[in-house]
Amino acid sequence: MPLWLSVLIAIVVGMLFIRVGIGVLLMIRQPLPPPPPPGELRRVKISYRCSICYAEVRMTTSPEEDPEPPRHCGDDMDLIVPIDD
Repeated sequence: MPLWLSVLIAIVVGMLFIRVGIGVLLMIRQPLPPPPPPGELRRVKISYRCSICYAEVRMTTSPEEDPEPPRHCGDDMDLIVPIDD
């Protein structure tokens, strides 16, 4: 491979790294949106299953983004990870 082609490839790859790095820094720079007011329900899509009797519950709204699991049969229910989401 000629030297000029190697230098050209190195310059293109370097510019690509710089562009991706600047893009990542710009994404990090943007502030997070403010949280909703306290007491306002948020949309969630979380499913839980009881490890004892296998009853399932789907939670669609919650006052917090990461709610505690509900209790069933005296134990906390297990989080079901959605396959298609």
